[in-house]
Amino acid sequence: MNNPSPTVAAHGNSFHADDVFAAAVLMALHPGATLIRTRDMKLIAAADFAVDVGGEWDPARGRFDHHQKGFAEQRSSGVVYASSGLVWLTHGLDLIRMRLPSIDEQIALRVRHAVDEELVQHLDMADTGTLNAAPGYFGISAMVSAFNTSRSEEGAAVRNAGVGAASPAIAALELEQFKTVMGFMGLFIDRLIVRYSDKFAGESLVRQGELLADGKILVLRESGLSWSSVVCAEMPDVLFVVYPETPGGQHQVRVAPIEPQSFVARRDLPATWAGLRNQDLAAMTGVEDAVFCHNNLFIAGAGSMEGARLVSLCFWQLVARSRPVPPRRPRPINRCSTARRRFRTPPHR
Repeated sequence: MNNPSPTVAAHGNSFHADDVFAAAVLMALHPGATLIRTRDMKLIAAADFAVDVGGEWDPARGRFDHHQKGFAEQRSSGVVYASSGLVWLTHGLDLIRMRLPSIDEQIALRVRHAVDEELVQHLDMADTGTLNAAPGYFGISAMVSAFNTSRSEEGAAVRNAGVGAASPAIAALELEQFKTVMGFMGLFIDRLIVRYSDKFAGESLVRQGELLADGKILVLRESGLSWSSVVCAEMPDVLFVVYPETPGGQHQVRVAPIEPQSFVARRDLPATWAGLRNQDLAAMTGVEDAVFCHNNLFIAGAGSMEGARLVSLCFWQLVARSRPVPPRRPRPINRCSTARRRFRTPPHR
């Protein structure tokens, strides 16, 4: 579009996550744009973009409504588009490229798909009534809904403006609230673009990680790598992953989940470690800089990479020894005594 200051039209009155998302994408792409909220068809027709209003879907003309009779556009998955999905389908790549000018084209396509799969299609389903809302105010649709004006706020606006100016006063308040939540949505979209781009670009580093204990332990040298998808899809033997939480900071031992978004682990940390910290965990593992083990047994930490490696090796010894052994060699073990003898870290100098 050649117009440096386009107009983006959305419908007035109550707003929802799909029209807020759609407007946020277009306003981010066109920082000089003007947002209007109206149901006046003349104003809508004059606007450069119309989202969730106007009764047309014509991306070449900036029309992104889905309410018109006969509209049935849907994804290959069968999920029908609402305004958020139509705008993201048309302009998602443009926004990704604007935010990350040097991004690889294949990664950009994956980012667009991931944002649609993990967020946008759910906004569309919520708007079209094919998905139940998250409980309470847990979901993003409920969060957006909370920014709609309340009865008491509208009453105060009317009292301040006078009865004759009630409608403009309420419309101005609604526009202010819309812009507030749209700003949050824009920040959220931006973070998703950055995070997914980094995730996909870092997958090769996960695949190159060091494997210990016959492939049961994956050691990553860089912080911030999103490893769960690669581990779940490509590394069925890995039970836990060692990585730095931040550069120069604490190092973690994290159990591998059965699937990327699950808290069900392929193998939990030992129950005897639950809630232990510092000296207590060091005594249990024989690792001097052990820091903590979560009560829910999905993560433990140490002060150094070597310490985290030793914690993971201690864990693996317990796993290996928990397997059935021949009757002639019963040897119940509830501590990592061997790990303490073999892997004790040297004293700090």
